Order: sequence, then C-alpha cells, then structure tokens
Amino acid sequence: MGADGSPGVTYSVARAILRPTLRAVSRHAWLGQENIPRTGGCVVVSNHLSHADPLPLADFLDDAGRHPRFLGKAELFDVRVLGSLLQDAGQIRVQRESEHAGSALAAAVDAVRRGECVVIYPEGTLTRDRRLWPMAGKTGAARVWWQTRCPVIPVAQWGPQELLAPYGRIPRVWRRPLMRVSAGVPLTLPSDEPPDYRKLTAAIMSSLSELVAVLRGEQAPTSVFDPRASELPRTGNPRKNRPDQGSGHDDVPPDDQGRS
Repeated sequence: MGADGSPGVTYSVARAILRPTLRAVSRHAWLGQENIPRTGGCVVVSNHLSHADPLPLADFLDDAGRHPRFLGKAELFDVRVLGSLLQDAGQIRVQRESEHAGSALAAAVDAVRRGECVVIYPEGTLTRDRRLWPMAGKTGAARVWWQTRCPVIPVAQWGPQELLAPYGRIPRVWRRPLMRVSAGVPLTLPSDEPPDYRKLTAAIMSSLSELVAVLRGEQAPTSVFDPRASELPRTGNPRKNRPDQGSGHDDVPPDDQGRS
C-alpha cells in the first residue's frame, strides 16, 4: 500500500493478473456492496471455507472501491517470493497460536486508524464444521473494533469450496463455480465496559452465520462448532496424520466437502 492508502505497485500487478484469471475459471454474484464504506477505516469479517476464498473476497471489495489488507498466516509469508509479494502488497502477517499474535492486531488497529480496509477471518483457520458453517470465532476482530470503534461489516461467502475443496490442492476450474459474496450492514455491537470480547465475537459470528444461511438457502445450525472443545488441531488440515481419519467424526470436514 502507498503512504496515502492507495494500492501499491505489487497490489496493482496482482490485481491485474488474478482478477481476470479468477473470472475466467469462476462466475460471481455480488450482493450488498453498498454496505461497504467507500472511505475511512473499517474491518471486514468473513467466514473461511477454502484457501481460495480470499480471491473472490478481494475481488468483491476491490469492486466496491476498497483495497483490502488481509491478516494472513505467517506460513504464507515464509514462502519464498510469495512472502515478499504479500509484504509488498501490504498484507499483515499473523503468527497464529503464539504470544506474537498481538502484533498483528496492533498492525490492524494502525491500518484502520489510517483509514484502510482490514479483512479478518475471525475463525482464524478454515472452518472445522463438517458442513462448512461458520464455527466459533476468536476475539481479534472484536479487539480491533473496541480500540477503533470503526464500522465492522460482515461479509459471507459460499462457492469458493467448489473451486478448491477445503485443504484441497487442485482447483476444479472446469466447473466454473459460482462465487457468491454478500455484505451485510455494519454491525451494532454492545459497548459495555469492561468489554466482553467473547460476547462481541459471538455477535459477529452470529451475523455471519445468518448471511451464510441466506446464501445457502438453509437454516443456520442452532449449535456452533467450537474447536476449543474438540480434540482437533487448532490449525492445519484436521485430517492429516490422524489415526482416526475416516472414522465418522462429525467435526472433521470431509476432503471433498462443498455441497449443502
């Protein structure tokens, strides 16, 4: 990003390459773009279905006139070339499940105060819910909101899992799946003091589930999967190297999940 919040050269080049590529291998349906503030700092929160879903989300936000800054896992920044590109494009490195995770939130707060659009996946990783509903979130987005009181806009996605299955490696480009992205109105969050970050996060995730339910044409589940109450690893592929793989655990997304 430029010093004035405008997209830098790396971002502009990536957009020029990725947008036509994505639109060649998928279709898109955008809803609620009028709910994305055109200026000023804001936080966009979204559900996380597939490693492909940052692409339609970035396309949606760029189409709405915003240049998103994603909080991305540190492992991506450690990849040669890719890490440099992410850094140059202004994305924010997150060291998940570590004592250094707070530095990413500080960077997000600074970016919002500079008037930028910051994207946070509150779940922190791909959903572990077997049917790909949003699971319990982490408190980072709520903490950024509390410090900035910026607009928080829920943006739901459904369809990226058809392009690339959760933890899949081969995109199914021949299907040209429909990427559905829908932005809700900015959230009204309780400002009780002291802040109850879990309560704030629950409100954020509830709004996301409601938007996802509309996109899917289904009722959202009454109970939310909480990875902290399961034996699944907090990050990474929950099926990898598991001795009970394929044993029918309902809290493990199947490898080729995607249809409701």
